[in-house]
Amino acid sequence: MVSIYYPDTSFLEYLVTPDGCDQFYGSDILTMLHSGKVFVVNSRRRNGLLLFKRYHAEFAGPGAAVGGDYDRDCLGALPIGNLSLLSPETHEERQKAYLIRRQWIRLIKQITEYSVASKRVVKILDQFEQYFPSEMVSRLPDEAFALLVGVLPQTVATVRRPANEIEDKFDY
Repeated sequence: MVSIYYPDTSFLEYLVTPDGCDQFYGSDILTMLHSGKVFVVNSRRRNGLLLFKRYHAEFAGPGAAVGGDYDRDCLGALPIGNLSLLSPETHEERQKAYLIRRQWIRLIKQITEYSVASKRVVKILDQFEQYFPSEMVSRLPDEAFALLVGVLPQTVATVRRPANEIEDKFDY
């Protein structure tokens, strides 16, 4: 018998941003993504957008295109950093943004090619900590990283758990 894992995306219904402001994801940003218009994540800021699809998540970092036909199947979105979306002015800007989106997808794909689930989690956390402050990364939900690299949220939680916490469980 084969069991199928359907990711729990209920965490998207309500999150609190790192600055403490209440933010309802799936409203304004999702409306923009579903509008059919193409936007570009501002390449002059450390910001990005986690896009949650039915069975996985994608990351659109600085310079990447979002919206249009690419993200009509998006169920939720989680901004990282001080998100700034711009409208591409020319066809060339739009093309460049699509190429950058593909590069972000390829980066995540390279990480998912590791056969050991915990190694995928370590690699994705390392990548995010290269672009964003570690305090910000630590506030992102385990489910988000799990959907990015194809692991269970429990695997992310285990990898993120401080080493001394793991050792305390085994002290007698």
